[in-house]
Amino acid sequence: MAIALRLSRGGAKKRPYYRIVAADNRSPRDGKYLEQIGTYNPLLAKDDANRVKLDEDRARYWIGVGAQPSDRVLRFLDAAGIMEREARNNPQKAEPGEKAKERAEEKAEKAKEAEEALKAAEEEAKAAKEAPAEEAPAEDAPAEEAKIEDASAEEAKSEDAPAEEAKADEAGEEKAEG
Repeated sequence: MAIALRLSRGGAKKRPYYRIVAADNRSPRDGKYLEQIGTYNPLLAKDDANRVKLDEDRARYWIGVGAQPSDRVLRFLDAAGIMEREARNNPQKAEPGEKAKERAEEKAEKAKEAEEALKAAEEEAKAAKEAPAEEAPAEDAPAEEAKIEDASAEEAKSEDAPAEEAKADEAGEEKAEG
């Protein structure tokens, strides 16, 4: 029979309370256990003395018999100075996943494109402010050409008007004769 030092959950929904127990590792988490050696209340502050209560003598006994502590219980035993917990190092712990990296790259590219577009717009605005002073005479020339075209169009209409009146007169005479 293999013995484990582990947590057995109690308490209400959203209000956990744990017993630190020595149990057969084949028994259910909250099921039958051999002995309760302490308690753990995660709702209390980390510096509160009542957060973890542990019977150190019984914990030492069960470890001496060959009981294997769970990760969380091993933390408690290490804090109490009963058993040494070897430090773990995961250098990739805070590193984002592949998809998150891809999204970050896409976002950076979009930001770079937007920045370039903004710079181009600013340059165009500067050029537009400087250009009107230089282009002012050039703008007058098309306006003069437009006036000339309008005048020639009006002359053409006035020349066509007598011919149209003559046609209308002829049509009126035909109706009178008929």
